[in-house]
Amino acid sequence: MAAAVLGLIAGTCAGYLVQAGREPTALPPLSQPELARTEGGAPPPLSAAQDRKVKADGDLRALLLRKPAGAGESRPGRATDGWTGLAELADTYGDPADGYGWLLSKEFRRAAVTGWREGTRTVQIRLIQFRQQEVLGAREAAENDDYWARQGGAADSGAIPGTGDGMAYAYRKARTEYGVRQYLARAHAWRGDIEMEIWIDDTGPVPKRAVLDLAERQMERL
Repeated sequence: MAAAVLGLIAGTCAGYLVQAGREPTALPPLSQPELARTEGGAPPPLSAAQDRKVKADGDLRALLLRKPAGAGESRPGRATDGWTGLAELADTYGDPADGYGWLLSKEFRRAAVTGWREGTRTVQIRLIQFRQQEVLGAREAAENDDYWARQGGAADSGAIPGTGDGMAYAYRKARTEYGVRQYLARAHAWRGDIEMEIWIDDTGPVPKRAVLDLAERQMERL
């Protein structure tokens, strides 16, 4: 038995000696390309165009779509110079007091808004930014919008290209407001700490493609 154990130990030692005498095998090259570096050896900083944080922390109004050529003015309700405050935004909720508290709980930071009129069609776009220190406010706001959008009645709906879960809805049934029949379309999505909302009103049905195209172009700017 002792001889067998010694034989095993000897064989193991011989194996180690053979392995130690071999040339080391070169490791395969890393598949990741080498990053460009500055003279100091650090990777160069992202440009303002590449760094999304620079865009998001700058003038939020600059990220809004521009009014189309030939479109008329349509000042969004209670907006001042392209900005809308917490109280003004809460007024767009069915229950403003509840909306105010909900936005506070989601760490509302600021909101930029634009709008225009083309014939009988009115467009409004909001970019709502959240602090996101304790909660993912932008995502939760988009999820909340989607819940209520699905309660709005029969609609032609579709996913917004380039977003994970952004959706657009074009409602088939008109609503009557102040004696005027109007058709509604809406879209919502989020990216980072910003939620996007689009609202379209018209006296005739709004094609789903119209709201989807608008939403896709707006999200590309984020």
